[in-house]
Amino acid sequence: MTTATQRRGRKIMMSPEERDAFLAEQRTCRVATVAADGTPHVSPLWFTWDGASLWIYSLSRSRRWADLRADGRVSVVVDAGEEYGELRGVELSGRMEFVGETPRTGEPCPELDAVERLFAHKNFGMTEMVYDGRHAWARLTPDKIASWDFRKLAA
Repeated sequence: MTTATQRRGRKIMMSPEERDAFLAEQRTCRVATVAADGTPHVSPLWFTWDGASLWIYSLSRSRRWADLRADGRVSVVVDAGEEYGELRGVELSGRMEFVGETPRTGEPCPELDAVERLFAHKNFGMTEMVYDGRHAWARLTPDKIASWDFRKLAA
């Protein structure tokens, strides 16, 4: 993965292993897009992380999907913690790529096999995806990743 180096907050930055573990355990991300008229839009969504890319399974008739189709640039935040000393998170940014048919009906797509198993297990406790004909896949292989774990300040 080619990503820009995080310059500030090195003391609280997650290691790649910490980041991967954090993204594997979290369920919800916030996806920030920009509409054609310049209006920003942020929406929560379930995701999965495969170690190199963040995958979202989005309604294909949503504002988020329309924004991404018009301009694939995106920023995604995954965070956790209530108290200041517990805050931790990851911000990923780059361009979304669309994978598989839209909407997803389960047509064979080897590129989605592992991702769909991960997503189904993580979010539904199932071994296979159930397709509703309303959602589709997009992948963010980030150009930039920033992370923080304020629990490191106590150490």
